[in-house]
Amino acid sequence: MKTLRLILGDQLNSKHSWFKEQSKEVIYCMFEMRQETDYVTHHIQKIIGFFAAMRDFSEQIKANNNELIYFTLDDKKNKQDLAENLQFLIIEHKIEHFEYQLPDEYRLDQQLINFCKSLKISSKTYDTEHFYTKRNDLKDFFKGKKQFLMESFYRDMRKKHDILIVGDQPEGGKWNYDKSNRNKWNEKDEIPRFKYFLNNVEDIVKLIKDQNLKTIGSFETKTFPYPINRKQALEQLKYFCEELLIHFGDYQDAMHTDEAYLFHSRLSFAMNCKIISPKDIITTVLNYWRKHGEDIQISQIEGFIRQIIGWREYMRGMYWSQMPEFKTDNFLENKNTLPEFYWTGKTKMNCLSTSIHNSLDNGYAHHIQRLMITGNYALLTQINPDEVDAWYLGIYVDAIEWVQLPNTRGMSQFADGGKIATKPYVSSGSYINKMSNYCSDCVYNVKEKTTEDACPFNSLYWNFLDDKRAYLEDNYRMKMMYSLLNKMSTDKISTLKEKAKDIIEHPENY
Repeated sequence: MKTLRLILGDQLNSKHSWFKEQSKEVIYCMFEMRQETDYVTHHIQKIIGFFAAMRDFSEQIKANNNELIYFTLDDKKNKQDLAENLQFLIIEHKIEHFEYQLPDEYRLDQQLINFCKSLKISSKTYDTEHFYTKRNDLKDFFKGKKQFLMESFYRDMRKKHDILIVGDQPEGGKWNYDKSNRNKWNEKDEIPRFKYFLNNVEDIVKLIKDQNLKTIGSFETKTFPYPINRKQALEQLKYFCEELLIHFGDYQDAMHTDEAYLFHSRLSFAMNCKIISPKDIITTVLNYWRKHGEDIQISQIEGFIRQIIGWREYMRGMYWSQMPEFKTDNFLENKNTLPEFYWTGKTKMNCLSTSIHNSLDNGYAHHIQRLMITGNYALLTQINPDEVDAWYLGIYVDAIEWVQLPNTRGMSQFADGGKIATKPYVSSGSYINKMSNYCSDCVYNVKEKTTEDACPFNSLYWNFLDDKRAYLEDNYRMKMMYSLLNKMSTDKISTLKEKAKDIIEHPENY
């Protein structure tokens, strides 16, 4: 039976069971499409990375004697729409059966479900064979429970997969070493020069320009620096184990003006494209740690593993349990517009300028920059979460909606009302000062609240608490902060709110 198999741009899993056997009856297909480049404005490096990885993967498939049809963005046969391209191939190649791997994005999932309903031939779906969990595992885990605490899910994952477990207890005596993962970077702990891959992408850059794709960010070189195939991903993983793991946990929340990556693995793009699996990564990291345990503290490896089997699997599960309503949640009823400097980095606030420039230059920022700098400011200034979502989905090379949306709308913007985060992730300038060197070179004074040179985060923080009192005052984790707010004089609160109002209404001045 002549079969057409679809491979999406984030399904580049060379270890998938599809590829264990070759068949002359099977045709694979991959498409570069305006449908995907245009539904949100992407960072140029994101489009470059996906196209480079897809093209590399397509060559692997053909090298293994599989038939594959690949439409580049400028291919004359390309309809620029997934359903139309598939229908074209089904007719042209007299396809009798259609198969695809389950998408990890709701939008594409619905498109393919509707497409298959329209077909006169049979169809079948497969798992992507990438994640530890299935789509609905987390929903089933929390069935009947009022809270979706990641920590309880994380502990269950550790037990279920025998990761850092002795008997039924956590290895080392603690489930979570988060308190050891909050250090400001000590510059005595030297960061090795990051591994750089020389993936020549001049043809893709030219294609993007020739096709007049609207993009954000910059790309000043001829080579894409992140891994685009399994071989490179394994090299990056090896480099992480040998050079970065030793201090990953210590500084995973740290930020610094001179360092874009610190001790982070830079594997998220490869992992989210399914080039390398979380199981591969965790197995490799654990094996390395077992051999070099005397040099690497357990807090380093637990912090890394928590990001993958806790945070990553949890976010995917929350995405599928909450969609499609999740995409329109706006619990705090925020309506403001994202400032222009999110696309330029032109702001006098050093923390925002540094984090946004990192994002624009590299298509990258680590989780605390995303959560406590750009996300924190967006929440404090009460930006419409639709705008925040679009920015986060577009600007990062690793951003795919299943991981971006719950992190942005849930964890960062509290738009889901607390399903993911038990309290809003907001802070004044003191937290930023604690975790970075941003404040030391800033024109604003982190210790001041209402003076002309006061750190904008300070007045914004108290203004936010006052504005959102009706939504948050009864939150048990916010009791202490509201107690402090309630002790402030009316005049002091008024002065803080006046300062915050000017910042919100005139972001271009700050």
